[in-house]
Amino acid sequence: MIREVIDKLIEENKKAFVPYIMCGDKSIDYTKKTIVKLAEIGAAAIEIGVPFSDAVADGDRIQEAGNRAIANGVNLKVIFNMIKEVREETSVPLIIMTYLNPIINYGIENFFRDMEEVKVDGIIIPDLPLEEFDFVLPNIEGKNISLIPLCAITSGEDRIEKLSSAGSGFLYAVTVAGVTGARKSFNDDTMRFLKQAKEVSKLPVLAGFGISTPEQTKQISEFCDGVVIGSKVMELVNAEDYKSIEKIVAALG
Repeated sequence: MIREVIDKLIEENKKAFVPYIMCGDKSIDYTKKTIVKLAEIGAAAIEIGVPFSDAVADGDRIQEAGNRAIANGVNLKVIFNMIKEVREETSVPLIIMTYLNPIINYGIENFFRDMEEVKVDGIIIPDLPLEEFDFVLPNIEGKNISLIPLCAITSGEDRIEKLSSAGSGFLYAVTVAGVTGARKSFNDDTMRFLKQAKEVSKLPVLAGFGISTPEQTKQISEFCDGVVIGSKVMELVNAEDYKSIEKIVAALG
């Protein structure tokens, strides 16, 4: 489903907008409404963050949101129930972003069974290296679930090719070294990395980490198939400033 949606956008000479939100930051009901609204304004897919106390790849804004969600009692069971309900309102592809620990605690077979049951389309696991993909792949075989690989800016061609061959959905190209969060600008190294990833990857390439303005969105998207935006989207969602999100979507053309 994820790959099909992105491929269709590519055929139409359009770029994919994939927002990230932390599930249950304000409340579960607020998250449901946010998913529906983001789908309405043009999200190709939506990443749903699972709160975790040791989220090493997340910047301050997402970690703080995760802590609020944990305080609200949000866990995987709550998230799956929410997704089951939101599926009655939208068919937009949904991607769970979680670290390994919550999956292990939930039980890996139970986790992927429940993902399939509530029609989650993909998963991103920041602390799952390529060498450990076999921890997940047998559990999604025969299911309509994509394992979306993360690719660091330091990755060489061989690594990019292997990640894109092992994963599915799209290649998540991490545009900066370090954690998530808005950046003021991107340098030529970022553009070279995205160009290389596009040339080598067997999957569509979406760029993420640090993108926060329509101008950056336009600049970055010229070198890839779309963008993933987290920290800035969460700030705007919490302020109910959907007009600014629409400007970001418009910048993708």
